[in-house]
Amino acid sequence: MQLVPRLIQDKIEKRLFKGKVIILYGARQVGKTTLVKEILEKHKDKSLYLNCELLSVKKALSVPEAKEIKSYLGNNKLIVLDEAQKVKNIGSILKIIVDTYPEIQIIATGSSSFDLANETSEPLTGRVDKFILYPFSIEEISKYFGRLEVEERFEALLRFGSYPEIFFLSEEEAKNRLDEIASNYLYKDILSFEGLKNSDLLIDLLQLLALQLGNEVSYHELATQMGVSRATIKKYINLLEKSFVVFSLRSFSRNPRKEISKSVKIYFYDLGIRNSLIQNYNRPSLRNDKGALFENLMIIERMKRNKQHQIHTNTYFWRTYSRQGIDYVEERGGKIYAYEFKWAKGEVKKPSTFLKFYPESEFHLVDKNNYFDFVA
Repeated sequence: MQLVPRLIQDKIEKRLFKGKVIILYGARQVGKTTLVKEILEKHKDKSLYLNCELLSVKKALSVPEAKEIKSYLGNNKLIVLDEAQKVKNIGSILKIIVDTYPEIQIIATGSSSFDLANETSEPLTGRVDKFILYPFSIEEISKYFGRLEVEERFEALLRFGSYPEIFFLSEEEAKNRLDEIASNYLYKDILSFEGLKNSDLLIDLLQLLALQLGNEVSYHELATQMGVSRATIKKYINLLEKSFVVFSLRSFSRNPRKEISKSVKIYFYDLGIRNSLIQNYNRPSLRNDKGALFENLMIIERMKRNKQHQIHTNTYFWRTYSRQGIDYVEERGGKIYAYEFKWAKGEVKKPSTFLKFYPESEFHLVDKNNYFDFVA
């Protein structure tokens, strides 16, 4: 497998040895271990990699005593704690290290944000830099392979997503590996959280969300369909968000009498996973959901781009009670930008109601022919 440089690596390296713990979040199989080992390679004379899923590592780091921890870590100055959420009281352990031995740089990775965030939020206040690693971005692919490669692989991105390993596999191998990731890895942390047992409920919920891609989601309707409470649905979706399987957009509203203000839309961090859930890897020309796939891809790639370039935005979709809508709204720098996504090139009517409500806003159409500047 080729090693595609991750754009986030440079940002992480610039934050090394600044007296803070670095936490790298991201879904399982997204390339966190590969990335941190690349960083360690540049400091291999005094670096240490520890897999916190190993019982011996968990045991060695479980005692909150500075001298014992230091004895285990040795004289190493750069230490990676991979899957750090597996260590009990990891927040307290990291606080001891950074407070007692500030010359030691810790990089802690986690495949889910809930454990690590809950454990570290209070103990590490002011002592942490956080980063998120996503599947390959279109920007990373274009920088390494060239823009032509992006165009040639564009439909493959809609079908198989951009997990690093999947990206280099044949179609049949990609299908098999995606099914394996979706079955064996994706929910591992979620099901261990608070001792959740019902994997069937989780998978059924994800399949329903996959089928509603691009549409507004009703927690009440999902709960009714699945025979559980609305609170259970909200809890599971929250866990899926915090483990980087799905993410949500809230509705944009400054005019609550006419605009929907409490709806959400759910998207997937990776379309290969989404297509695995519904077992549909067909080419876009054979699908009736290609518009929703394109919309999802544009929104997640825009998210990656904004994170990479540290562009701070609030993101939404927009609907009125009379069913007028905008696929994606960004609020940045005090201004509102509206985007409509269309798979096929063509004219689209400007959203007159939206522009009437928000006359200082900008409206743009993003289609298959002009999407590149929007995401890279």
